[in-house]
Amino acid sequence: MDSYLTDRKVRVRYAGEEHSVDTSKGCVQGSIGGPVLWNLLLDPLLKSLDTQKVYCQAFADDVVLVFDGDTALEIENRANAALEHVQEWGINNKLKFAPQKTKAMVITRRLKYDIPRLNMGGTVIPMSEDIKILGVTVDNKLTFNAHVSNVCRRAIEVYKQLARAARASWGLHPEVIKLIYTATIEPIVLYAASVWVSAVAKLGVIKQLAAVQRGIAQKVCKAYRTVSLNSALILAGMLPLDLRVREAASLYEAKKGQLLPGLADAEIEQMTPFAEMPHPVERADLQIVCLEDQEQVDGNSDYDECIFTDGSKIGGKVGAALSIWKGDTETKTRKLALSNYCTVYQAELLALCVATTEVRKSKSKSFGVYSDSMSALQTITNYDSPHPLAVEARQNIKASLLQGKAVTLHWIKAHAGLKGNERADGLAKEAAENSRKRPDYDRCPISFVKRSLRMTTLEEWNRRYTTGETASVTKLFFPDALVAYRIVKPKKTRRKVFASEVSGNRNMIEGGLKALQHRSKDNRAKQL
Repeated sequence: MDSYLTDRKVRVRYAGEEHSVDTSKGCVQGSIGGPVLWNLLLDPLLKSLDTQKVYCQAFADDVVLVFDGDTALEIENRANAALEHVQEWGINNKLKFAPQKTKAMVITRRLKYDIPRLNMGGTVIPMSEDIKILGVTVDNKLTFNAHVSNVCRRAIEVYKQLARAARASWGLHPEVIKLIYTATIEPIVLYAASVWVSAVAKLGVIKQLAAVQRGIAQKVCKAYRTVSLNSALILAGMLPLDLRVREAASLYEAKKGQLLPGLADAEIEQMTPFAEMPHPVERADLQIVCLEDQEQVDGNSDYDECIFTDGSKIGGKVGAALSIWKGDTETKTRKLALSNYCTVYQAELLALCVATTEVRKSKSKSFGVYSDSMSALQTITNYDSPHPLAVEARQNIKASLLQGKAVTLHWIKAHAGLKGNERADGLAKEAAENSRKRPDYDRCPISFVKRSLRMTTLEEWNRRYTTGETASVTKLFFPDALVAYRIVKPKKTRRKVFASEVSGNRNMIEGGLKALQHRSKDNRAKQL
């Protein structure tokens, strides 16, 4: 750090000339150490505001202060005192806060209220009707109408650029258009959906989002501009944007641990926080040895104990198991049950995690752990993976290494007739089918949450579609939106004739119409 802060120079090259100046303050923008140094500098200010019972939140150099009170005078006194403290702290630390860039906003449900008079360093801070915080426009009534208008305007600008290269008879392929929509336009709208999701209950917001989506859906299915939104969405395999906003908001809340209505009894699987991950210097070097056949397994089984693991899912039931061997003798088995919504991936990880626990508790000195799941093994050896089962497995391996034990991870080919693997596979199937005990692992995976939310979205979309007054011709082919979504979405290509006929436009498309006109001209010429 000392070398970074001493003997620094700023060089400017322009028109073939170079000039350098010594500098003793500031930090190069974009440098790796810049954010860390800024956090070290700003942290005392945040702590001092916290001691004054002021709610503050900072992201980089943007600081938000929140005050509440029963009267405008109470808020005014508290806010001005905090702003004066911030101004003095900036002077003492050679930092200048910009009062002219500072905004204030009053949030209240009262129809009549006084406005606090705020100033910072002698500069009056004006009141605003909305403030943009980290990309979200927050208005003084918390309607988020301004935010919806902003994101829709940005999305329409992208659509206009897309429309120049995507026409009915030429231009971008429908799948390319849909990819651009999914990767560019949809993220613009869904950003911070959990903040403003309450706004999508309003009809005006739904219409704004529909206006953004209709043109894109029409270009994906190569339909006419008169095609209704419902028909275009069905043929394009797209979901209404307002429902996608609800889905994204619910998924974010689920990831944060909030219980969902359909999963009231399930605890969502939470990833391990970064602060609880081991320091890089404490990481053990974990490698995976790949074995293809029984001969290679026999050549890599010179351990005091060999532990074979496997996971299985049969008939909607999930199980895992491990088989412990000493030489040619099986000494111990364990069957593990998981909740029905768990995945095979979780079962494989659980088996490996329990295997490392057995290694830590055993008195033997060398261990070989075998699994036919490369993804589970790679998750364990990847120290950047925050999966809780992988983190626990790594902790067990580290504890075993500190005890002087040797642990080697092996990947073996599945269903290749390997004795230990076949035994573990059979035990895992028995655990899935016959277990009557309480699940050994019942954390709900995010993948299951996504599927549940998607089914809820599709059911609501189907209700709208079936009860709507538009898309009457499309309903002759697709009376149910759930079935239509499964049929249309996997399609790699869309036929223009199909889209034109189903949407209700019975005229032939350009190519077929030109061919028909050409034949008509030939027939008239023959008659003449």
